[in-house]
Amino acid sequence: MSTTETQEQTFTLEELLAGFKEMHRLILWNDDFNTFDHVIDCMMKYLDYSEAQAERIAWKVHNEGKCAILEGSFTEVEVYRKILQQEGLTVSVE
Repeated sequence: MSTTETQEQTFTLEELLAGFKEMHRLILWNDDFNTFDHVIDCMMKYLDYSEAQAERIAWKVHNEGKCAILEGSFTEVEVYRKILQQEGLTVSVE
Protein backbone atom coordinates (compact mmCIF):
# COMPACT_ATOMS: atom_id res chain seq x y z
CA MET A 1 0.00 0.00 0.00
CA SER A 2 1.48 3.31 -1.03
CA THR A 3 0.88 6.64 0.60
CA THR A 4 0.53 9.83 -1.32
CA GLU A 5 1.90 13.03 0.13
CA THR A 6 -0.10 16.13 -0.57
CA GLN A 7 1.47 19.52 -0.37
CA GLU A 8 -0.84 22.19 0.96
CA GLN A 9 -0.50 25.82 0.07
CA THR A 10 -2.02 28.60 2.10
CA PHE A 11 -3.00 31.98 0.75
CA THR A 12 -3.90 35.21 2.52
CA LEU A 13 -7.34 36.71 1.95
CA GLU A 14 -5.72 39.48 -0.10
CA GLU A 15 -4.03 36.92 -2.37
CA LEU A 16 -7.29 35.04 -2.86
CA LEU A 17 -9.25 38.19 -3.67
CA ALA A 18 -6.54 39.35 -6.08
CA GLY A 19 -6.71 35.94 -7.72
CA PHE A 20 -10.39 36.44 -8.47
CA LYS A 21 -9.91 39.89 -10.00
CA GLU A 22 -6.76 39.52 -12.11
CA MET A 23 -6.65 37.51 -15.28
CA HIS A 24 -3.98 34.84 -15.40
CA ARG A 25 -2.88 32.58 -18.20
CA LEU A 26 -2.06 28.90 -18.09
CA ILE A 27 0.99 28.25 -20.28
CA LEU A 28 1.78 24.85 -21.77
CA TRP A 29 5.51 24.41 -22.42
CA ASN A 30 7.31 22.18 -24.89
CA ASP A 31 9.21 19.26 -23.39
CA ASP A 32 11.06 16.20 -24.64
CA PHE A 33 8.89 13.52 -23.08
CA ASN A 34 5.19 14.14 -23.81
CA THR A 35 3.82 12.86 -27.10
CA PHE A 36 1.56 14.85 -29.40
CA ASP A 37 -1.22 12.36 -28.71
CA HIS A 38 -0.93 12.78 -24.94
CA VAL A 39 -1.02 16.58 -25.19
CA ILE A 40 -3.99 16.45 -27.58
CA ASP A 41 -5.85 13.98 -25.33
CA CYS A 42 -5.30 16.17 -22.26
CA MET A 43 -6.46 19.33 -24.05
CA MET A 44 -9.64 17.57 -25.16
CA LYS A 45 -10.31 15.76 -21.87
CA TYR A 46 -9.67 18.56 -19.38
CA LEU A 47 -10.09 21.81 -21.32
CA ASP A 48 -12.84 20.66 -23.68
CA TYR A 49 -10.98 21.64 -26.86
CA SER A 50 -12.00 20.01 -30.13
CA GLU A 51 -9.49 17.63 -31.68
CA ALA A 52 -8.57 20.25 -34.31
CA GLN A 53 -8.03 22.93 -31.64
CA ALA A 54 -5.96 20.53 -29.52
CA GLU A 55 -3.81 19.63 -32.53
CA ARG A 56 -3.17 23.34 -33.24
CA ILE A 57 -2.10 23.82 -29.61
CA ALA A 58 0.26 20.84 -29.79
CA TRP A 59 1.87 22.16 -32.98
CA LYS A 60 2.19 25.70 -31.57
CA VAL A 61 3.90 24.35 -28.43
CA HIS A 62 6.18 22.21 -30.59
CA ASN A 63 7.12 25.06 -32.94
CA GLU A 64 7.16 28.06 -30.59
CA GLY A 65 8.07 26.42 -27.27
CA LYS A 66 4.90 27.41 -25.43
CA CYS A 67 1.23 28.26 -25.81
CA ALA A 68 -1.35 29.97 -23.58
CA ILE A 69 -4.11 27.39 -23.21
CA LEU A 70 -6.44 28.99 -20.65
CA GLU A 71 -7.18 32.43 -19.29
CA GLY A 72 -9.08 33.15 -16.09
CA SER A 73 -8.79 33.91 -12.41
CA PHE A 74 -5.74 32.61 -10.58
CA THR A 75 -7.94 30.14 -8.72
CA GLU A 76 -9.44 28.68 -11.91
CA VAL A 77 -6.14 28.54 -13.77
CA GLU A 78 -4.35 26.99 -10.78
CA VAL A 79 -6.87 24.11 -10.66
CA TYR A 80 -6.10 23.22 -14.27
CA ARG A 81 -2.36 23.67 -13.73
CA LYS A 82 -2.45 21.03 -11.02
CA ILE A 83 -4.56 18.64 -13.11
CA LEU A 84 -2.34 18.93 -16.18
CA GLN A 85 0.81 18.67 -14.06
CA GLN A 86 -0.56 15.39 -12.65
CA GLU A 87 -0.81 14.23 -16.28
CA GLY A 88 2.90 14.99 -16.72
CA LEU A 89 2.51 18.15 -18.79
CA THR A 90 4.85 21.11 -18.22
CA VAL A 91 2.61 24.04 -17.31
CA SER A 92 2.91 27.34 -15.47
CA VAL A 93 0.73 30.30 -14.54
CA GLU A 94 1.51 33.82 -15.72
